[in-house]
Amino acid sequence: STTSQNTLAALAELGQKILIVGCDPKADSTRLILHAKAQDTILSLAASAGSVEDLELEDVMKVGYKDIRCVESGGPEPGVGCAGRGVITSINFLEENGAYENIDYVSYDVLGDVVCGGFAMPIRENKAQEIYIVMSGEMMAMYAANNISKGILKYANSGGVRLGGLICNERQTDKELELAEALAKKLGTQLIYFVPRDNVVQHAELRRMTVLEYAPDSKQADHYRKLAA
Repeated sequence: STTSQNTLAALAELGQKILIVGCDPKADSTRLILHAKAQDTILSLAASAGSVEDLELEDVMKVGYKDIRCVESGGPEPGVGCAGRGVITSINFLEENGAYENIDYVSYDVLGDVVCGGFAMPIRENKAQEIYIVMSGEMMAMYAANNISKGILKYANSGGVRLGGLICNERQTDKELELAEALAKKLGTQLIYFVPRDNVVQHAELRRMTVLEYAPDSKQADHYRKLAA
């Protein structure tokens, strides 16, 4: 989510109109853009209002840094219900209420460690055109990236969505760049960018900001700009 928000902030700097749809029960896909702990989610607002039909678009959509529009789908309490349902409900609601009008890029920020049917909805239903997997050179991150790629392949024949490539978030493990490039090659895709580790990312996060807003002249901000370009 951190890499996603920083990259989208860089795109917004270029004058692009962005909508972020958080598809993670943690609802942390928009906090750096909104400078907030966690945005109220569509599911929690629908529960308070009675049903999703009782909500208006302005109830669920917040506007943050560089006019980026932000929505969080949310999820049920841990151990209760299907978290993927929230994604399905949210995307249907946004479509019916015109959330996608006058937007250049829609980003579905999907958690990477669970590939259940609900979370795969942006892939399955042709909502997304390209998927970028953010990973690191750690074994479990690469394992998850491989699993997600399997899911993409499953729906590739029925829909138009494709794997755009891998983005490696450096964790400073041994031979990380080589491992990331090797995985990309095995998957028949490309390593789009290798984002170096820098403490300025954590400093910005503590202030609930993207690096582009917190330290616009830093090397790290330029890395996100290159990734966005």
